[in-house]
Amino acid sequence: MTTPALILGPMLRYVDADSASLWVETAATAAVTVRADGRVWSARTFAVHAHHYALVHVDGLAPGSTTPYAVDVDGVQVWPQAESRFPASVITTLTPGAPLRLAFGSCRTSVPHDATGNRTHGVDALRSYALQMAARPGRFSWPDLVLFLGDQVYADTTSDEMQEFISARRDLSEPPGEELADFEEYAHLYGLAWSDPANRWLLSTVPTAMIFDDHDIRDDWNASLSWKRQMEQTSWWHGRLVAGLGSYWLYQHLGNLSPAERAADEIWRMIAAHDGDAELDLTDRLDAFVERADAEPASYRWSYCRDYGDSRLIVIDSRVARRLDPSHRALVDDEESGWLDQRMRGGFRHLLVGTSLPFLLPTGLHHLEAWNEATAEGAWGTPMAAIGEKLRQALDLEHWAAFQSSFRRVAQMTTEVADGRRGPAPDTITFLSGDVHYSYVAEVERSSGSRIIQAVCSPIRNPLALPLRSFSAVLSYAIANRPSELLARAAGVPAPPIRWRGIRGPWFENCLASVSSTPAGLKLRWITGVKRGEGPARPRVTEIAAVTVEPRR
Repeated sequence: MTTPALILGPMLRYVDADSASLWVETAATAAVTVRADGRVWSARTFAVHAHHYALVHVDGLAPGSTTPYAVDVDGVQVWPQAESRFPASVITTLTPGAPLRLAFGSCRTSVPHDATGNRTHGVDALRSYALQMAARPGRFSWPDLVLFLGDQVYADTTSDEMQEFISARRDLSEPPGEELADFEEYAHLYGLAWSDPANRWLLSTVPTAMIFDDHDIRDDWNASLSWKRQMEQTSWWHGRLVAGLGSYWLYQHLGNLSPAERAADEIWRMIAAHDGDAELDLTDRLDAFVERADAEPASYRWSYCRDYGDSRLIVIDSRVARRLDPSHRALVDDEESGWLDQRMRGGFRHLLVGTSLPFLLPTGLHHLEAWNEATAEGAWGTPMAAIGEKLRQALDLEHWAAFQSSFRRVAQMTTEVADGRRGPAPDTITFLSGDVHYSYVAEVERSSGSRIIQAVCSPIRNPLALPLRSFSAVLSYAIANRPSELLARAAGVPAPPIRWRGIRGPWFENCLASVSSTPAGLKLRWITGVKRGEGPARPRVTEIAAVTVEPRR
């Protein structure tokens, strides 16, 4: 059996009104060509750790157009695949001023889509959505963008397929065991995540934007200084971190960048400047770059901002940009907070803030995390600090609520936007999040100005265990609020600067959410995949919840 020339992709990444970026991984050094509407665009591959990648910039497209395309590798067509049963892959450019349609979600495990995989991990909501899209002759309901809010790959909880690959390379009894160790293993994991035909077709047709969360590297990544020091004492952490961040830059972050942002990116400038006959090998340069990005977070920005018609989307790095010094703990450091402050502005109908970690947790959990941060940092003495740190890591108490200084600063920014102190107040300010493995909608209690919403969609495919569902549900209801609030006050945590309440949820199904700017307001919708009878191949899509956030009158 011959190795296919195209390993992964094409993936349609950044798209604006007249251009698009298409990403591929090839089997060898190659020239990659995109053909569309009688025109061609090409790029040479570059190499990282003996893998080959290209990003083709397709420009000169008409605004609001939909154009089928094909991909060649060294002059041979590799996409669409001859045996494909899916519609032609297309590039749909943005229509200036058109309202935004966005899908989002997080937490998706890479297990097979057969009966066993569906029994252990549920039906993949993204794949179900892809099959629904492919079955529709028109494209009126397709989103402008799918936003993946973290945990697209799980480096620390691996499937049987991934473990089979790892065990063929090294002894699983040696650290890090069944977890990922290096770039080669990350590359294989991305292949498992993105090679299913239905999902692969969707990723070739709908633009995507992405941001990491902890499992892209490891559970509780940068939860605290104590956690980081524990990891640094292991023999394998440094290799995992370099491989994880390097592969993230290649497989996820590069496609987030606009052409102008790529032109300013130090790694991309090396690619663009290369004009030799030999393929550019970026292995050492990329490894050194991500080492520095981890050691000096202010040296590189993973966050980004996009404007779509009447909406602004800000996507925040809530992992690398953390400051873990106990005396200055922050979920986003001063540099990142300043960048966010400049972009939290009015003048849009809808302001969307993508953050993998929910900004507004259920209030019972919020107060619990605020209490835990205070005690883990010594509010109740040294013995309790040690207990608090163990609880923090055991229960994943490391969301915005567990970084109170950052929570309060962003709450102030948000309130100022909502009050019209940073330009005309939007109709809505909505935080889009994942991570917690259940979904819900919450709203800040206000009588004027913008409506401030938290919308969570998690998981796409990785359901929470039943005991943890009960724990999460209890913390989502008012009965848990007062006890945890009293704990937080007793530890010296001041009352939150805003108050909020849940308005829908929680629900625990695998799901994918959508956000649409409509004349009636911001429409939020969650769908899930349900298998048809006993056959796992073609699940049907059903709606779980829908909420329309109307503007204040």
